[in-house]
Amino acid sequence: MTRLLTLITLLLGALPATAQHVQPCDWIARADGIVEPWKDNTRTFANGAVRLALLDVVEPAAGALHLLILTPPYNELGERHCLTLGVSENIGFSNAEFDTLTAEYDASVGLVFEMNVQVFDGEDSTPAILRFTLNQATGDVRAVLQ
Repeated sequence: MTRLLTLITLLLGALPATAQHVQPCDWIARADGIVEPWKDNTRTFANGAVRLALLDVVEPAAGALHLLILTPPYNELGERHCLTLGVSENIGFSNAEFDTLTAEYDASVGLVFEMNVQVFDGEDSTPAILRFTLNQATGDVRAVLQ
């Protein structure tokens, strides 16, 4: 277990401060990972077409929080595009303050979201603002830490 924690610490410490990763839904997007109470940790936008939810996948403890993003475009079965957003492929944020989530619309990029997060840097958690854009026409998400 100590070796695993050391490896995770080294990997997280090697990440640049602005690293974030958007990927198609996989094991991270499990419904049992939605942080309780659901009503406080999920929100809809664009007349319900877009849903964000805070996920806690438990491990690694220093990077267990991810965002679930359900968004157009819809596939041939009418399902939304499903994405997760974290620090890297399997590492999330060490803290995410879902109650600070704000959204606005910018015609040049689509929906623009911001939320306070913390990223584990190998020794401690560093506060940051996660800013990401969502283009509903393409499902493209662009994220940056500030």
